[in-house]
Amino acid sequence: LSSITNSFVKQLLSFNGVELVLLSENFFSVKKNNETSWEELKPMVISHLNDYFEKNKNPILNKTEAEGENIENTSETVKQIIEVLDKKIRPAVARDGGDIKFKSFNDGIVKVELQGSCSGCPSSTMTLKQGVQNLLCHYIKEVKSVEAI
Repeated sequence: LSSITNSFVKQLLSFNGVELVLLSENFFSVKKNNETSWEELKPMVISHLNDYFEKNKNPILNKTEAEGENIENTSETVKQIIEVLDKKIRPAVARDGGDIKFKSFNDGIVKVELQGSCSGCPSSTMTLKQGVQNLLCHYIKEVKSVEAI
């Protein structure tokens, strides 16, 4: 990660009450502790974000810095899976302080990694099966099931 990106994240983590920052190409998510209210934290986070964009014209996380697959040499099915994950699923799990990363696709089975608050969430299995699996199966006929690794 660039020093600008590192600085942005370190400053967010220094805010009283911030426990976790998830950074992605299209969004970032902040998880707070129970002692801090969103009413207190939200203006600080928004101000920090606005300050960043006043001083920088580039995204916080460039494509070259973003984790993820190099999808240029992958199958059309994998490209479609990644697109559905990035556009329809990741923003939803980010609202709850989590993230989901594509890991593999073989024999109709998509393997993903749950991160952030999703990794320890008791309802993550239900979300994975009823949400992620249903969406991927709906949009991509080759997908039969989804598993977390």
